Amino acid sequence: MKIARLGEPGREVPVVLVADAAGTERVYDAGSLTSAVDGAFLAGDGIAKLRAAVGRGDLPELADAAALRVGSPISRPNNVVCIGMNYAAHAAESGSEAPTVPVVFLKPTNTVTGPFDPAPIPPLGEKYDWEVELGIVIGREVSYAASLQEAADAVAGYVTANDLSERAYQLPGAAGQWTKGKSLPKSTPLGPWLVPADEVDPSNLRLRSWVNGEPRQDSSTADLIFDVSTIVHHVSQYMLLEPGDVILTGTPEGVALSGRFPYLRDGDVVELEIEGLGRQRQVFHRAGSASTTTTAAPKEA
Repeated sequence: MKIARLGEPGREVPVVLVADAAGTERVYDAGSLTSAVDGAFLAGDGIAKLRAAVGRGDLPELADAAALRVGSPISRPNNVVCIGMNYAAHAAESGSEAPTVPVVFLKPTNTVTGPFDPAPIPPLGEKYDWEVELGIVIGREVSYAASLQEAADAVAGYVTANDLSERAYQLPGAAGQWTKGKSLPKSTPLGPWLVPADEVDPSNLRLRSWVNGEPRQDSSTADLIFDVSTIVHHVSQYMLLEPGDVILTGTPEGVALSGRFPYLRDGDVVELEIEGLGRQRQVFHRAGSASTTTTAAPKEA
């Protein structure tokens, strides 16, 4: 089962995508059960209720789903927590030692956007970079988790994410700050869908990215320095994690920061994919230079 939100920004409809007996994926309108896929929905056993409704045949099929914009599968979370340099090879290409404890930072929640929405490059940005990442969605409140199992039990599901980063703001000189480089509008595309945790093995998922059709990243979550349970456990020791919060687990090697590839320019197309969690596609434009009209997902997504 896949959970998504379709429609124009602010008017998204929660839907469930389920393959029928013939293998054809059908999209069902879940609006009769919830108006939002958010913390309250997840904390209230929303995923189990959706499964039960699908099993009973209670949800109507959404006939025009393919024509609708795909929004972030999670309504605006309270927190977007990020883990930096969580792949040894990416740490190396960044000129850093692999961390011995998780590197944690926050992104503003207003950076969250849909997986196919137009992507603005900041007007003064010089080094805008892509980062395919596994996103963890929290399903229950967790603070000071006493064990890795308690941390794992707090995970509702997983999403594909792009942690877009302006390296010219993030890194150089005394004024370089991760917050400045990671807080730009529409810099956290999520989706296209949320897959429940009990349907995903997060320990060995292939992650890939392409720029203008050319391969960039190709790795696996098996190479994470800190795995999902460790991340959730660690973060819970320092902040209250609430239902609907999203944790981005870090990106593998193959970004522009490596020096092997150019940074993003006006007109570039970035695609990224995580095995079983779906594919994103963003067309980049210099902020203020292009239309921000949203589009539906490409058929291959």
